[in-house]
Amino acid sequence: MDLHDYKDVAENYDRYLEVMYTEGQDNHEGFQEFYYELAEKYGAGGVVDIACGTGAVLLFLAERGIDVDGTDLSEEMCKVADAKAKEKGLDLNIYPADMTKFSSGRKYSLAIIARSGFMHLPTQQLQKEALMNISKQLLPGGILTFNTFDPWPPIQAAQMNATPDDYSFRIEYVNNNGNKEKIYNAISYNPYTQQMYGNWKFEEYNEAGEIIGERVRPLLMRQTYRYEIFLLAELCGFEVLDIYRGYKGDKEDLNDPSSASKYRSNLIWILKKK
Repeated sequence: MDLHDYKDVAENYDRYLEVMYTEGQDNHEGFQEFYYELAEKYGAGGVVDIACGTGAVLLFLAERGIDVDGTDLSEEMCKVADAKAKEKGLDLNIYPADMTKFSSGRKYSLAIIARSGFMHLPTQQLQKEALMNISKQLLPGGILTFNTFDPWPPIQAAQMNATPDDYSFRIEYVNNNGNKEKIYNAISYNPYTQQMYGNWKFEEYNEAGEIIGERVRPLLMRQTYRYEIFLLAELCGFEVLDIYRGYKGDKEDLNDPSSASKYRSNLIWILKKK
């Protein structure tokens, strides 16, 4: 199981992500508007939000009139997203499915894998299977967008020397029980598999500041170099149209691999089905 498959994580996901984003530890400012602009540009034939989580992008698009479905590997995440949709009076098609196999019975002109969804495919083979399957779900000329980041050697070296008990504090937030909760993570890196693996630890406190509960949840992700994405895209019937460096419209130079050392940035890939 992965971090997001747990009921307690799904129920608190929106709460702790809001703190992560507002405190600036994860630069996601404007991410919903970014995907709305993509949906306006490419989504006339329908949009599918893959790895939709609890619906941050899915519901934002639906509320603005975009024809969008949502799917996620985590059934618990889908339950939260569906409940939020119903609260907003939205009747959406949200269902649990593996992105390497999903099919809703319709085709789309735009497929979105927001934030780190693609990176949760832990092997290159699964990445290939996902891209091949998504291509089948797209209309001719359909667009796929997903995120990666340029792996950074100093961070990789530190993670290679980390142990399962090397927890670092991430954030403090208020959970759905109304209690203060602190999140720590311990992440290691295997350079042979390019996998980041480890645990997130959640400590829950009462009003007296005493620990009343602790939960440990596993995490597994794969770091993918940009040259791999170009090769995977070609292999799976896509061409790379653009790479954005974050959500503010800054584009990468597709012919300048040295930009990895310049920016250490979140990369947003725009692929077109051939």
